[in-house]
Amino acid sequence: MTTRGQRGGRDGPGEPSGRGSPSSFRGGSSGRGQASYRGGGPGIYAENSLANIPPRLDDASHNSLVQAFKSLKVIPDRPLRPGFGTLGTPITLRANFFPLKLPKGPIYDYVVEVSPKTDINRIKTRIFELMERNPACTSHIPYIAHDRSQRLVSAKKLPQPMNIQVPFFEDPDTSPRPGAKVYIVSIRFERELNPAQLIDFMSGKKESRDYDPLPLVSALNLVFQQHASRNGVRVGKNRYFFPASSQKVSLGSGVEAFQGFYTSVRPSYKQLLVNVNVCMTAFIVPGNLGDALLSFSRGSHGAMPNLPKSFGRMKVKTQHLGHTKPIKRIGTTSARNTKFDCAELGGVVSVEKYFEKKYNIQLQHPTDLPVVDLGSQKKEIWVPAELCHIVSGQPYGKLNDRETAQMIRYACNPPRVNAEAIVNQGFPKLGLSQPVEQPINEFGISIDVEMAVIPARELAPPRLSYKAGRPPNVNNGSWNILEVKFHRGAQVSSWWVVVVRDGANMISGPDDPRLAALVQGFSMKLGRSGVIMPQGRPRLIPISLSPERNDRNRVEAIDKIRRMFKDNLVQAQGRKPSFVLVLLENSDNYIYPAIKRIGDVELGLHTVHMQLSKVLTDDRKQDQYFSNVALKVNTKLGGINHLLDEAAMKWLTKKKTMMVGIDVTHPGPGSREGTPSIAALVASVDDSFVQFPASLRIQKSKQEMLGELNNMLVERLLAYERKNKKLPERIIVFRDGVSEGQFDTVIQDELPQILDAFKKFETKERKTKYRPQLSIIICGFDFDFYLQAHAGLQGTVKATHYTVIYDENLFTADEIQRGTHDTSYLYARATKAVSLIPPAYYADLACERGRCYLNDFLVDDKTSTSGRGRYDREEERNRVFHDAREAWGEGAEALRHRASLDLEKHYVVLYFAL
Repeated sequence: MTTRGQRGGRDGPGEPSGRGSPSSFRGGSSGRGQASYRGGGPGIYAENSLANIPPRLDDASHNSLVQAFKSLKVIPDRPLRPGFGTLGTPITLRANFFPLKLPKGPIYDYVVEVSPKTDINRIKTRIFELMERNPACTSHIPYIAHDRSQRLVSAKKLPQPMNIQVPFFEDPDTSPRPGAKVYIVSIRFERELNPAQLIDFMSGKKESRDYDPLPLVSALNLVFQQHASRNGVRVGKNRYFFPASSQKVSLGSGVEAFQGFYTSVRPSYKQLLVNVNVCMTAFIVPGNLGDALLSFSRGSHGAMPNLPKSFGRMKVKTQHLGHTKPIKRIGTTSARNTKFDCAELGGVVSVEKYFEKKYNIQLQHPTDLPVVDLGSQKKEIWVPAELCHIVSGQPYGKLNDRETAQMIRYACNPPRVNAEAIVNQGFPKLGLSQPVEQPINEFGISIDVEMAVIPARELAPPRLSYKAGRPPNVNNGSWNILEVKFHRGAQVSSWWVVVVRDGANMISGPDDPRLAALVQGFSMKLGRSGVIMPQGRPRLIPISLSPERNDRNRVEAIDKIRRMFKDNLVQAQGRKPSFVLVLLENSDNYIYPAIKRIGDVELGLHTVHMQLSKVLTDDRKQDQYFSNVALKVNTKLGGINHLLDEAAMKWLTKKKTMMVGIDVTHPGPGSREGTPSIAALVASVDDSFVQFPASLRIQKSKQEMLGELNNMLVERLLAYERKNKKLPERIIVFRDGVSEGQFDTVIQDELPQILDAFKKFETKERKTKYRPQLSIIICGFDFDFYLQAHAGLQGTVKATHYTVIYDENLFTADEIQRGTHDTSYLYARATKAVSLIPPAYYADLACERGRCYLNDFLVDDKTSTSGRGRYDREEERNRVFHDAREAWGEGAEALRHRASLDLEKHYVVLYFAL
């Protein structure tokens, strides 16, 4: 987050200036507009304070650093900064980074081992809570910080050996019971971390070139997050929320949102900084579980009420014993109808009678609420839902469309609002206000509460061109295409329109005049945009699906859609349409992914979707909606929507260049354990840099580094060679999805695979060595820069952090910065500059398309209602991965082979990123 400040420092005093352009999206969505600042007032944070650039960031200091680097040997991996960018109009910004002063003394780093070992996070967290209460640890609490797992850092030396016995117990017990399990927490000294070495590294001293700052930086992150960890709720890696002291926002039935804060220590030139930002997350509303179930009973259609899958395996506190346990599953029978063998009460008894006789509790809902299982894998323990209380501070799962809209409404704030929230609410809650809280103060760390002031530059947009029409007027990273023709229009031989009627009755039937007007209007839009359309109407295919309540996972509906496509192909004697326009009445987790899989993997059909709720409800926005879908259709069919001028493309076209994007997507919380991760590699095929065919693979769950990068790149190089009759001289890889801690892993694991791919083209037939110049840029203190190429619709725009981690092309700072900026305007699916350079963006989209092919594993309703049966966790993971590999191999691999034989067919699996 950055906010403009009053000009000072390099630019001298000046008038405050700023812009609204907020969004939290990548810039690919439709529409335009300025921010609506709730509460009114200027959009500039600290507008009455001069924003003076510190001397460490002036031109003289920068030039001194670059000159010092020139005396060092130039090597491609982890290249030093070749210079600083100069293009553009200088401006001054405030950024939500706050300067830190490091301690002089060392930080002591320890390894923590727990015996017996446990992989259950809830148990781990409790062990460390109990350890801190132990007399052997309490005296050290003010100056230690840990990750509740395997690492602890201290401002002072701890006694060695340090083995703490922790008898285990949980609330509401106040002490361990007889025979309680005892864990041994061993804290073993590992090393001293010297802050002076980090200071030398940040100063750019030559002898610090190979210094690894991550151990000390990660230790400092533990220190900064310890106060929040002890007083708030952590969600994810380093986001903290404080529900008890924060204002809540209702997102819908049973779900509410709270604002929280994120912290991350970051080294910069001559200054260590802590990045503090706002974040927002949905939580489950605490309260009686029975009441929550009753609020959802209207959708149960006579069955026992259940909760949406987004509630997950939440924890509840029992009314009769006060124990806090996770729900294993919600039953399908009531307390009166659920019976078990109870020797204490003389035989088989219902849950209702058990609680009446054992605890003298008369249930209020013995027949209309289910029981819940709070037991283990080996033993069921059924408890009436009305006797369970949902505990606070539990994150909610995936939001539906309505909840998401509410979240966006409250989470998207302009920079000034977020900046004030960071300083006024975030600092006290995180323990960063003066004086700072323990353990930060005990480590001797001080924090400047003023945001960092940084120099920046505004780059002019590149010139865009279409085949016909007025040159687009680019304003705030966006332009309009209502009166232009695509640079190269695709040709449509035939097309189908599938109307999926799914209970909303938005279209009365094939003769509905609104349907006829929609089809005609879209056809005319394609024609006016330069797409060559056939005479006559498209094939119209209405299909009505069975209600979702009778077909929970939509198995029958999906099978009906599959038969519909196959039957129409038979009627068309196997002649495939150029594309299929699919009109959807609803959006769910099954129909859209299934249609994409059927089209891409099983039948080789291009499918383009429209939501009828968006295209029919507002006639004023319909033409813009048609324009956005026309962009996708033209590019899917091999057309080119727009191009950049020669000057903007020169950095790519001065040599034959292939741009590559790489990303990996991982299974989410609602997926089956063991579900594979999906890796995608996309690459350009010519000098227009518009078409980016893709290669997809599945790999071990949660594995970030690509396991089959070698073969994936070979596929893309072969495609490039077929199109151009030669291989590229340069390859520029944009790698998305890796953190700073994984930069070296990319060089160690992925770079060798890339180099091996080049060697596969050194054959007897070719008779030449193939070794293009290679650069790898991470989209995430080396050669890096922050770029905000896009404007947004609402909220606060976040810049993208690019780091050059390998460079044989010897890019200058201006060349890579301006080139990345200009190329952000070449995204084919929108008339906007996007926040992530298109190759990486397309790789991200490729991963998302791959998720459609494994949707049965990624959207797993069974996880919320049943246990794991006879499989232990590792066996279950292996089984799921094997099943997913078989499901993937049935279609995606076969289609990849089919597509590689004939690029001109433009099979969707190659071009879906477009």
